[in-house]
Amino acid sequence: MASLISRFEKVPTFAQEPHSADSLSRLGKDGERQQLEGVDKRCLIVLDSRALDRECLARTLTTHGLGMEVAAFGSVDDWREKKSSCPPIGAVLLNIGARKVADVAADITKLACEFRPVPVVVLSDIDDLAQILRALECGARGYIPTSVGVEVCIEAIGLAIAGGIFLPASSVLAVRHLIETGRQEAPPLAGMFTLRQTEVVRALRKGKANKIIAYELNLRESTVKVHIRNIMKKLKATNRTEVAYKLNDLFSGEAGYH
Repeated sequence: MASLISRFEKVPTFAQEPHSADSLSRLGKDGERQQLEGVDKRCLIVLDSRALDRECLARTLTTHGLGMEVAAFGSVDDWREKKSSCPPIGAVLLNIGARKVADVAADITKLACEFRPVPVVVLSDIDDLAQILRALECGARGYIPTSVGVEVCIEAIGLAIAGGIFLPASSVLAVRHLIETGRQEAPPLAGMFTLRQTEVVRALRKGKANKIIAYELNLRESTVKVHIRNIMKKLKATNRTEVAYKLNDLFSGEAGYH
């Protein structure tokens, strides 16, 4: 406990102020500032609605040598009010905690669009392949589970800034497992449709209306209609009823595939 306290005592005074959610946490050593002169001209934006979590995260990243200033805000609106006092942004770290990506998908997409080309990286308590893929689809340039250490977190942020995309090792292993399983039992439509079209196909097989499909997949209804038209072309079907019939025929031997 003593070592933890002494570590936080090294944080600059202004980073220890009670209301430091909007303040910049700076590197404490002049030598490190000189070595990272070309890096710390940019800053990392941490977005987290929980004050204690974002302040602790900002301090931890700073004291572990992130190499750039850290500005923590409760929301993107808070950042907009203070952005004139912030250095150029190097990356955005969005901490969604235990929330599902589906619940904040629109927020991730908006952030990715607003800050582009600055990378937006998601920090989450959930380490799940479906969650990770959904975040990447929304425009995230990395997905960091809170199960990793702070050093890995810093490396992941650096990778995103350099143009890469960080994925946890568990998700890579999960993908490998899916690939190996797929080779043994490939679905009847494997390679025929894109990932998004496959999701629409599954919804069509369940008899869902376009509006419901759009809501569940976080798409515009017009986009769903475009996917259905492309599906019809690939199946050489002339209407929605024929699409459903041909899909059911193709999946007749795959009762467990939904």
